Amino acid sequence: MEKLFPFGLSLLLATTSVFPHFPFLSHASENVYSRPSARSVIFTRHKGSESEPQQVHISLVGKDHMRVTWITDDKHVESRVEYGKQPGKYNAIATGEQTSYRYFFYSSGKIHHVKIGPLESATTYYYRCGGYGPEFSFKTPPSAFPIEFAVVGDLGQTEWTKSTLEHVGSRDYDVFLLPGDLSYADSHQPLWDSFGRLVEPYATQRPWMVTEGNHEIETVPIIFPHGFKAYNARWRMPYEESGSASNLYYSFEVGGVHVIMLGSYTDFASDSDQYKWLVGDLGGVDRKKTPWVVVLLHAPWYNTNLAHQGEGEEMRKAMEDLLYEARVDVVFAGHVHAYERFTRIYNNKADPCGPMYITIGDGGNREGLALTFKNPGSSLSLYREPSFGHGRLRILDEKRAHWSWQRNNDSDSVEADEVWLDNLTTSKACWASVDAQQQQPSSSANEEL
Repeated sequence: MEKLFPFGLSLLLATTSVFPHFPFLSHASENVYSRPSARSVIFTRHKGSESEPQQVHISLVGKDHMRVTWITDDKHVESRVEYGKQPGKYNAIATGEQTSYRYFFYSSGKIHHVKIGPLESATTYYYRCGGYGPEFSFKTPPSAFPIEFAVVGDLGQTEWTKSTLEHVGSRDYDVFLLPGDLSYADSHQPLWDSFGRLVEPYATQRPWMVTEGNHEIETVPIIFPHGFKAYNARWRMPYEESGSASNLYYSFEVGGVHVIMLGSYTDFASDSDQYKWLVGDLGGVDRKKTPWVVVLLHAPWYNTNLAHQGEGEEMRKAMEDLLYEARVDVVFAGHVHAYERFTRIYNNKADPCGPMYITIGDGGNREGLALTFKNPGSSLSLYREPSFGHGRLRILDEKRAHWSWQRNNDSDSVEADEVWLDNLTTSKACWASVDAQQQQPSSSANEEL
């Protein structure tokens, strides 16, 4: 695949930013910590035959199914997955569909999508793709609490990315959530292939649920005006199963949690398809059966970093009321290459009935960290730090959850921030009429960002 789209080492060097080390003080800590610089891009090559699967990853589809996606250079390999509960013993076979795409002089391999199931919850399955190559295994998420999500934004494919993934994989979790900016290919299509190979050891074992970021757009006027050509072909999510008309926004439910993946780079105005879909999706959530609602998007609605100031503002103005009225528990964003946790917010003011907002765009991208925050900051921002890392949301039951942010401290992962969350369904005050709430003054600080 990459042979048809050559590019030089100079490209990688030109797109790898190097930032100086210097200390930064967060709201929560006065300890001086030397910020890591960006690291070089890793280009991962395929070492198997043209028939062997590569870039294998899995994603949730509906209540009890999993989609297995992989690529082969051999166009004749069948889109078939054999699977079972014992190594080497496959008592079920599923077939699916395939696609491919061209981007200038680049031609993708054959992209296979196969949906398998029904599957039992909290169960390990062994599988093989296309009848060739190695055996993989994954564990399905639990059907009830507790459940744990690993959350990483702006991942990329650098030495820091590799470190982040190793830290994520060092502890068990159930589902991987990525709020945009996956490969940082930026139209250089072989980097999509390289990214798929880099994440394969992790994405074959647990479902990866992603949404798009700005680095997935890849538009070219007239030639590729609509964008997301590679992203939509390679990372198909369960949009159809959630009633969405676009792979750029969708939702899914897992273990008592309703997860909504919104699209920051498709229309979100009140007359848009995405807005209308979100109204219906939120309206269909039964909080007695699914008490937790989590939203992911790329461009943050709240941000005290100097990078990307105001880029999520129009979307916030269009959709924040919907999330607030639905009592969404937490909103994760990426885009800003740093970590920041806010209090519960609605309309630029602290509000105990609003979502908690967390920016986690620090997966390891090639552009480096967004080192500079506003000074003075805002009392709405409770912790902020420009370091690479990942987060973990462990939902214990229908009432309580624990969030932690793990800083990449070179070879180690250090828990630098944590907080307990109470589910908003436990607050009777928050389920009074929205009109009555808006007329009452907030009991918290009313400082605007």
